[in-house]
Amino acid sequence: MYLYDEFDRTLVAERVSEFRDQIARRLSGALTEEEFKPLRLMNGVYLQLHAYMLRIAIPYGTLSSGQMRMLAHVARRYDRNYGHFTTRQNLQFNWIKLAELPDAMADLARVGLHGIQTSGNCVRNITTDQWAGVAPDEVEDPRIWAEILRQHTTLHPEFLFLPRKFKIAITASADDRTAVKVHDIGLRLHRNSAGEAGFEVIVGGGLGRTPFIGKTIKEFLPKRDLLNYIEAILRVYNQFGRRDNIYKARIKILVHELGAEVFAKEVDAEWQTIRDGALALDPAAIADVAARFRYPDYEQLDDETPALAGARAADPRFAAWFDNAVARHKVLGYAIVTLSLKPEGGPPGDAAADQMDAIADLADRYSFGEIRVGHEQNLVFPHVARRDLPALWRMLNAIGVATPNIGLVSDIIACPGLDYCSLANTRSIPVARELTRRFRDLGAQREIGRLHINISGCINACGHHHVGHIGLLGVEKNGEEFYQITLGGRADQKAELGALLGPAVSYAEVADAIEDVVAAYVELRERPEEIFLDTVKRVGIEPFRERVYAAR
Repeated sequence: MYLYDEFDRTLVAERVSEFRDQIARRLSGALTEEEFKPLRLMNGVYLQLHAYMLRIAIPYGTLSSGQMRMLAHVARRYDRNYGHFTTRQNLQFNWIKLAELPDAMADLARVGLHGIQTSGNCVRNITTDQWAGVAPDEVEDPRIWAEILRQHTTLHPEFLFLPRKFKIAITASADDRTAVKVHDIGLRLHRNSAGEAGFEVIVGGGLGRTPFIGKTIKEFLPKRDLLNYIEAILRVYNQFGRRDNIYKARIKILVHELGAEVFAKEVDAEWQTIRDGALALDPAAIADVAARFRYPDYEQLDDETPALAGARAADPRFAAWFDNAVARHKVLGYAIVTLSLKPEGGPPGDAAADQMDAIADLADRYSFGEIRVGHEQNLVFPHVARRDLPALWRMLNAIGVATPNIGLVSDIIACPGLDYCSLANTRSIPVARELTRRFRDLGAQREIGRLHINISGCINACGHHHVGHIGLLGVEKNGEEFYQITLGGRADQKAELGALLGPAVSYAEVADAIEDVVAAYVELRERPEEIFLDTVKRVGIEPFRERVYAAR
């Protein structure tokens, strides 16, 4: 956990006070909604279909148990008893009354939570690996660098009014769990041939109306130059980014139109003017931030214990959960545990207030009081002693977050869609619910293997449909809901955009169509171990197209 200082606490408290006054002026009529809009957006407040929505930043996806309890309190006191975890390691409350927002924000501020820069044309919440600091394959903890960037970009006067919103993600593992290649800036921490740690800098990724996989503009950036190089990128974007057309304002369009090489040259020219200035990071500055992270006092434990082995042998339900939700930890005797927020028939990413309270209690007991949020809309306990896994599983199962479907067909990513969002064309949540019912059999899910379904209710792609193994994009046709289907997308280190299967299918037919795709895959794969992506890569999409549209 990162320990915030008095400066951070003062900044957040003062922003709450400032926004309280702005809300009072809006309620009195002194501010129109149009005048209020830029003020609320910079505090993470949206006006959706039915109410205002508050988006709360969870920097680099790390929560304390105390913060989780506060989220439960806000859900219970100000909302409708639940919160929604998003693909950007944020949490959204969809039903908060405008008059009560200042009190909710003041409560959140007491534990270091806020909505600053979770919206607006600025650098948004910086995301990273939900396994950061504990993944066996990482170079070093990427949250340190996310925190350095958070401090630099928060209320940065030059970058509060960029041409469009701006998103940064960092990974330090060979297995990218952060989707760095579909961000405005993606950073991959790795070692060069001399063994030095530095960053591959990837720019111009993004989804939405015009999706792109990011381009590498620097293979290796020394750690000392992280801030000045990111500053150079943002300055070039601020100067040349399109402000005349909202659909062409993202940096991905600029990189595409200039070309990655030309863009890199512009960045390098700007970088040379500032790289030896005040933004060059000296080791002491990096060490100061790193020292604010507190790591558990791990015990010396064995990976296997008689109790753990016995539980796996005796209870097939526990064994299935263990195989699905438990991952290797860098410290012997510990494990990384993923909590599924994808129950059968439930909205993906939602957690009830009582669940959040229980998760906080279990984090204190089994995970050193720490919880992580992943971009797949699930939660993680990053520090669980393996000897405690049977007891933890029973308690997680009791509160409904131990469904052993992580990475399987019912582990669906979905935006809130037309049930909440004023931008959406179609519903996402009912489709996700129906698909989890269709694929409720966990044995069948395991036979299908790794398969990710992503659903977006509109072209803005908040559900990351472009990079789903199966992607669904909601479109409106003559007032009716239809869904385009894409196949073969992926968000990892081999990121790829999915290919369009064919004409959009109706709301009534979309679940049947996905069942047809999965059935075709099972028939087409060469062996049970061949995952969906490999089958699509091998045979193309034509066999799937024939299966889906043959009877339609």
